[in-house]
Amino acid sequence: MRLNDLDERIVHALAEDARRSFADIGALVGLSAPAVKRRVDRLRAEGAITGFTVRVDPAALGWQTEGFIEIYCSRNTSPEAIHRGLERYPEIASASTVTGDADAIVQVFAADMRHFEQVLERIAGEPYVERTKSVLVLSPLLRRYSSGSPGAPGSPARHG
Repeated sequence: MRLNDLDERIVHALAEDARRSFADIGALVGLSAPAVKRRVDRLRAEGAITGFTVRVDPAALGWQTEGFIEIYCSRNTSPEAIHRGLERYPEIASASTVTGDADAIVQVFAADMRHFEQVLERIAGEPYVERTKSVLVLSPLLRRYSSGSPGAPGSPARHG
């Protein structure tokens, strides 16, 4: 599904603040509140908008340590098998298959260094994992949360 320009602007407004009113979004994009609601309902029905959520600073929940773990798997390990193995770790914020030498990379939040080490050891002990490589985050420099596609307000221009 490809969004038109107006739908994209609505999605960007919701990505900035999902609690924003339809009237407020309508004022931004030049539509009435009911027209915005109809578009949002359609975008949800079509699967372009998959849900609404809250972003919480992990540190507020006591998760002070962040790191990334590269996972190197045994031959013929499917992405589904990796997903099944990782989904039970509440410390994993995201996991993706990647190009390069590693098969996957996971973003981990932990309470402290010891907790991160325990998560790393548990992941390394998964039957499909041959080895891991990890890095710790010192200071996050830039974070973008589902703010939409490139070309959104405040992001580099789209190439097309």
